[in-house]
Amino acid sequence: MLTIDPKEVGTGQLHQYLLGAIGPRPIAFASTIDDEGRPNLSPFSFFNVFGANPPTLIFSPARRGRDNTVKHTYKNVKAVAEVVINIVNYAMVQQMSLASTEYAEGVNEFEKAGFTMLKSALIKPFRVAESPVQFECKVKEVVETGQEGGAGNLVICEVLKVHIQENILDDAGKIDQHKIDQVARMGGNWYTRANLGMFEVEKPLSNLGIGIDAIPSEIKESTILTGNDLGKLGNVEKLPKEAEISAFIAENTDLATLLKSNNRNEIHHRAQLFLEENKIDAAWKLLLA
Repeated sequence: MLTIDPKEVGTGQLHQYLLGAIGPRPIAFASTIDDEGRPNLSPFSFFNVFGANPPTLIFSPARRGRDNTVKHTYKNVKAVAEVVINIVNYAMVQQMSLASTEYAEGVNEFEKAGFTMLKSALIKPFRVAESPVQFECKVKEVVETGQEGGAGNLVICEVLKVHIQENILDDAGKIDQHKIDQVARMGGNWYTRANLGMFEVEKPLSNLGIGIDAIPSEIKESTILTGNDLGKLGNVEKLPKEAEISAFIAENTDLATLLKSNNRNEIHHRAQLFLEENKIDAAWKLLLA
């Protein structure tokens, strides 16, 4: 294993390791204005949501590692403590990338990247009309983590108003995670498109799983079942009873034949298929039969 002491490598090299390892990262497409009222638009992948009451977003226009200069966005939020954080979807990713070009101060990236400027309801910076969700925010604080190149500047924002395109909502009025079609940053030049790789993992909030430690050793020490498989098995509240297991095997003669072979690896492979289909109860019944 490669072990790195951050103090013993260059900032640029460490930056690459950080961005390569921590992802996918959501993108804050930040719209600001300077003290002369000139708009600026720039994306930042050091970004996330940190609370709902009050609704709090934080992004970081970090100092440039190569020459320790700061972004126009950083200067703008210090001068005018307002920002619109626009969410980026796949339909606008190429334009968003173009807006990240380091144009001279005062150049309007809305115009350069071909975006439509929308007036905000409560703040001065403009919204990106093409963005599926737009957050009007006031900047509550800017936390500077250092003064050297690569240091972060945490822009802590409180959301004042949210604008959501109705075509990304489902029948219940919630944001449809496929329709919003978000993209996120990876390392290097790589992005990921969320709705092509989404999968669900049920949160263990309403049930108390038995835990992996409660799984019988012959299952837990399987050479076939993975950590994810064991995680699914450990997230059940109780194990099936013997009568339920017997009835299940009797109804599935192919499984009865498999069990007679006494081939543990094949039995575990079949249970793994059940787990991939989220048939957790069936997997347990086969494994315990």
